[in-house]
Amino acid sequence: MQIDLEQPILAKNDALAEENRVLFAEKHVFVLNILASPGSGKTSTILATIEALRDEFNIAVIEGDIASSVDSEKIKAQGIAAVQINTGGACHLESNMIRKALDVLDLDALDLILLENVGNLVCPTDFDLGENSKVMILSVPEGDDKPLKYPGIFQVAEAVILNKVDTMPVFNFNEEAFTDAVRQLNPQAPIFRMAATTGEGVEEWANWLAEKIRAIQ
Repeated sequence: MQIDLEQPILAKNDALAEENRVLFAEKHVFVLNILASPGSGKTSTILATIEALRDEFNIAVIEGDIASSVDSEKIKAQGIAAVQINTGGACHLESNMIRKALDVLDLDALDLILLENVGNLVCPTDFDLGENSKVMILSVPEGDDKPLKYPGIFQVAEAVILNKVDTMPVFNFNEEAFTDAVRQLNPQAPIFRMAATTGEGVEEWANWLAEKIRAIQ
C-alpha cells in the first residue's frame, strides 16, 4: 500500500497560509519571501534593503535556518526586530512556523516583513507562507545555468536579484544566457543587478519594493 502524504501536508500548509494572508492584509503589512541557495547573499541583501527603506517603513525580519541564530543577531544589531526560526533539519519554512513567529511581532507597528527562507532552490517553492511576493536571489559565483537546473524557483519569483555582480570579472558567468533563460521561464519578472555589500543596484531594487509596500497601505 502506498500512502501519499504530500497533498495532505500541502493542503494544511495552504490553509494556514491563507489565514496568514488575511491577517497581513488586515494589518496592511507587506510580506516578502526571499528564496535563494546558501551563500547567495540573502542576509546582506536584507541588510542593504533595510538600510534603503528604514527611513520610510517599519521593518521586521523572520530568519529561517536549519540551525543557529547568526543571521538574526546581525539584523538585531541594526536595531531591527528579528525572529529566528530553526527548522531542525527541514529544508524550508512552513506557514505554521510563520504564524508562531508572528506572536512576538507587533503587526500594527509594521509595514514590511522580510522572510529569509532556508537556503534551498527546491523545497521552498512548494510552500505558500501567506506572503505578498516571492523574490529569488542568485549570486554570480553560483553560475548562469541555475535557471535551467532549477526552473521552478525562477517561475514563482515576482522578481529576481542577480547578486555579487562586482565579482563578474572573476567568474565565467554568461549574463546574456542567464537573462535569456530567466525571460523564458518568467517574462514578467524584473531582474535587478546588485552587489549588496557595496550598494551597487540597491536603490533600483528598493524603489521597486517600496512601490509594492505603498500599494497596500
